[in-house]
Amino acid sequence: MLTRRRFIAISAAIAPSLALAEPRLHVKTGIALGARVTLRLDHPEAARLAELAMQEIQRLERVFSLYLPDSALSTLNRDSRLDAPPFELLECLAIAGAVHTASGGRFDPTVQPLWLAEARARETGRPLGEAERAVARRLIDWTAVTRSTGEIRLRPGMSLTLNGVAQGYIADQVATLLARHGLTRALIDTGEMVALPDGSWPVSLASGGAVDLRGRALATSSPLGMTFGGDGRSSHILDPRSGFPVAPRWQAVSISAPRAAVADALSTAACLSPDRAGIEAMCRAFTGAAIEAAELA
Repeated sequence: MLTRRRFIAISAAIAPSLALAEPRLHVKTGIALGARVTLRLDHPEAARLAELAMQEIQRLERVFSLYLPDSALSTLNRDSRLDAPPFELLECLAIAGAVHTASGGRFDPTVQPLWLAEARARETGRPLGEAERAVARRLIDWTAVTRSTGEIRLRPGMSLTLNGVAQGYIADQVATLLARHGLTRALIDTGEMVALPDGSWPVSLASGGAVDLRGRALATSSPLGMTFGGDGRSSHILDPRSGFPVAPRWQAVSISAPRAAVADALSTAACLSPDRAGIEAMCRAFTGAAIEAAELA
């Protein structure tokens, strides 16, 4: 089974001459939540700081991973309750809740039971049955998620996925860590990108356009970037209202914002929007968020 519903459709266009002209530019790669991570750091101690960043990513995987059985999120999904939840999980859920509201419920982390049911059915070579879909849909209910500093609770049978926001959140946390250690020029790419404020990073988009990223974050989502069973038709992004994979109205949507978690969630929600006006309305709910590209399929 494919482990991600996100499509990484952006890449840093770093010219070879730039690397030659700036020998302190240090590049480090790794993995976070099943996606490739690339750090580009400009600092005399870049190698040491890159290792610190990778350690932070590993720490955050133990919060957000759906595939580590003892992660905070896996524990919550298994037990329908998590006592003394990590601050990072609470903050990420708060961002998810804000995008849920701004999107009119299109962005909903409680879609995970439906996602699992769809994936398991496709693994057996059959479509998800109507009765199975109805059972899974009854478990989609963001209002049933209660959270406080003391505990997070789910209704029994519910589960969450933060695949549409956690990678951006991890990029934000890494950027904060690096800035705290004195970096002012770096590009963090966890599938969602964050550029620290010094310098400009040329980033190419799936649509063919480009963005000079400076002191901002960028995320791209594509409905058909990943599909169930690799059939090229059934998006891994599910519509929580219909219970079916989203219709591929958009080829790709790129959103920039001050925080990568916000850009990540908005770009995912944008794939469920019927028109550009809807995407613009969602962005207006978040200071500094903007559409960089919205290409129709």
